[in-house]
Amino acid sequence: MSSIIFIDLILHKTKAYRHLLYNVVNQESANVQHLLWKLVLAYLLLDTYRSLLLRRTNDESNVSMSFLFESLEVLVNVLSANFAFVFSFAFAAKLMLVMPRGKEILLTILISSYVKIFLLAMPVWEFPVSVIFIVDMLVLTSNAVALKVMTESATSRCLAVCFIAHSIRFLVDQISGHLGTVM
Repeated sequence: MSSIIFIDLILHKTKAYRHLLYNVVNQESANVQHLLWKLVLAYLLLDTYRSLLLRRTNDESNVSMSFLFESLEVLVNVLSANFAFVFSFAFAAKLMLVMPRGKEILLTILISSYVKIFLLAMPVWEFPVSVIFIVDMLVLTSNAVALKVMTESATSRCLAVCFIAHSIRFLVDQISGHLGTVM
C-alpha cells in the first residue's frame, strides 16, 4: 500500500477506502477467512493494549492484585466489550442499513480500525491519556466511512450505526471495568 493511499485513509477519503476495500481486499478473496482471523487477533491485541494503557493511568487499580488475575480481568473486559460492539453493530445495521454481505462488513470494520495502531506511539511520545479517546473517535469515523463505501448508504445512517455500536462498547467497557474494581 502506498503512502499516498495511507494518508488518504487518515483523511477519510472515500476513494481511498473504496480502493482498499474493493481492489486490495478482493485480490485476497481466496484467503478472506485467514485474513479475518489475523485482523480479529490484531484488533483484540490493540484493544487489550488500549485497556492496559487506561488501567495503568488509573489510580484505582489494586496493587496487591496478582498479575494473572489482572490480565484475566482485562481480557474478559476486552472480550465482553467487543462482543457487545459486534452484536450492537449487527443489530443497528440490520435496522438502519441494507447489508448484503455480513462477513465482508465485519472485515470492513476490522480493516477500517487501523487507526488503533497509533496507540503504540503513546508511550514513546508520552502522549496524555486523552489521546486514547481521540483515537477512539478516529476509529468511529473511519468505520463510518468504510461502512458507507461498502453499503452505499447515507453517511448519517452509517455514522449512526457506528455511533450506537461504539457507545454500547464504551458502556460495556466502563461497566465491566468498574465491576472488576468492586470485586
